[in-house]
Amino acid sequence: MEAKAIAKGVRMTPLKMRLVIDLIRGKDVTEAEAILKKLNRKAAVLIAKVLKSAVANAVNNLGLNKDDLYVKEAFINEGEILKRIRFGSRTHIDKHYHRTSNINIVVASKNG
Repeated sequence: MEAKAIAKGVRMTPLKMRLVIDLIRGKDVTEAEAILKKLNRKAAVLIAKVLKSAVANAVNNLGLNKDDLYVKEAFINEGEILKRIRFGSRTHIDKHYHRTSNINIVVASKNG
């Protein structure tokens, strides 16, 4: 059995988020939480929230034991791009993109 959690429209670029999420893919939930707690990055805090939500979904909705869970899938997709402009030199207009991310985490039980 598996449970998942998704956060959409997180205001951080997917490239920065993928550096952090690659560290927890395939690990036990307790080990993944420890890794995220030690990292000094904003992405680690955002991913930890989604991981905590996925674990809560598994425990409360499916009745699974937290100690038996591991991170089955963890990936970042590109979200909506907010397009803005900035004024450059000599009335030139520069494009400035605010990239967003979608965080997807699936946790599953080791025992089946």
